[in-house]
Amino acid sequence: MTAVPERAAARRDATAEAEYEAHLRGICFKNGPPRLVGVELEWLVHDLRDPAAPVAHDRLDAAFAAVRALPLRSALTLEPGGQLELSSRPADSLTACVETTSADLSLVREALARHGLRLAGHGHDPWRPPRRFLTDHRYTAMERYFDRLGTAGRSMMCCTASVQVCLDAGYAEPGPLGAGRRWRMAHLLGAVLTAAFANSPLRLGAPTGYRSTRQALWSALDPGRTQAPPDGPDPRSAWAGYVLDAPVMFIRLPDGGPFHVPDRLTFRDWVRGGADRRPTAEDLGHHLTTLFPPVRPRGHLELRMIDAQPGEDGWIVPLAVTTALFDDQQAAETAYRTVKPLAETAGDVPAPRSRLWSNAARSGLADPELRSAATHCFALALEALPRLGASPAIVAAVAEFTDRYVARGRCPADDLLTGPTGKERP
Repeated sequence: MTAVPERAAARRDATAEAEYEAHLRGICFKNGPPRLVGVELEWLVHDLRDPAAPVAHDRLDAAFAAVRALPLRSALTLEPGGQLELSSRPADSLTACVETTSADLSLVREALARHGLRLAGHGHDPWRPPRRFLTDHRYTAMERYFDRLGTAGRSMMCCTASVQVCLDAGYAEPGPLGAGRRWRMAHLLGAVLTAAFANSPLRLGAPTGYRSTRQALWSALDPGRTQAPPDGPDPRSAWAGYVLDAPVMFIRLPDGGPFHVPDRLTFRDWVRGGADRRPTAEDLGHHLTTLFPPVRPRGHLELRMIDAQPGEDGWIVPLAVTTALFDDQQAAETAYRTVKPLAETAGDVPAPRSRLWSNAARSGLADPELRSAATHCFALALEALPRLGASPAIVAAVAEFTDRYVARGRCPADDLLTGPTGKERP
């Protein structure tokens, strides 16, 4: 007598699963001509005089309240360890994105300085241990989830910061500006960007053995939510399958209490009845925010592999280089041919766990293969930036970075390890 209800439930679950998959396929890439650019900047917040000193939570609360009151055009959010993130609005040009974001950063810096604090551009905090600032249910559940896998999760949550470049997905058709080509290039060029902009060689004041400790941490985390989907001819299907087969980090409870952290439950399992209740579209939305592959399709492409950069304007260079290599058709075609041979080093292991990405995190541009690719790609970017209407200041910043680092096989991390002259620090 129970066979009919069971078959009905199975049909209902299969229908829901197909609907979720169709929804994911529909939202991951919004096709059209590459036109808009955005940037998401994460910053560590340090004491103005002693960057290694812990900052009291009440002091951070007061400073962040002042920042929230500012007339910012960018979206402002806080990360679990008290990192501050500014997310620009989509801009019609690289120069417009830089100008509006720079103006917002100036306001934020002035407000923080009045509280004796400053923004610091490091991929990983060089001195302070992980300490969680946000205590809401989401981050408590996230911490519990990652603690099952070791200590890397707490460091990732509380001690890391990045420059995330957001670009349009591209045309549905093949070609240099097509979404499929841009998706494939992002996972190869991403290793070059990781190496060139590596800026996190220290942890608790000591070298870690990596130029990008931040990237090494991501590689050590749950691969079901941090590595790239499998490569294939249909990125939409690959992404939809990846999302459904990724582990569920938490389930929100109807009473509003602490979130349930399930053990080895995928979203597909959940749809098929693996928990006390079926997931909703809102649950899927929350699930998507807990997936951290190096390239995340959110309608646009979000490139997440670049360490936060030193200096007030260091973030402009990775934004400019990445935009030029993706959005200028001539540069995009040649850049793809430049990075395509890197697939042999990457092999069949998805980023960021492949040998290619491991070499980038450990060696930066000391790796000969990555140095050669970076040299070609930065030259292409410098040629393309004027064609994209980039301001002379942006072009000059990229040229200075190229001369200081890329041409010498160095990255910002090397300044922290050996000093800007390349000589070993005492």
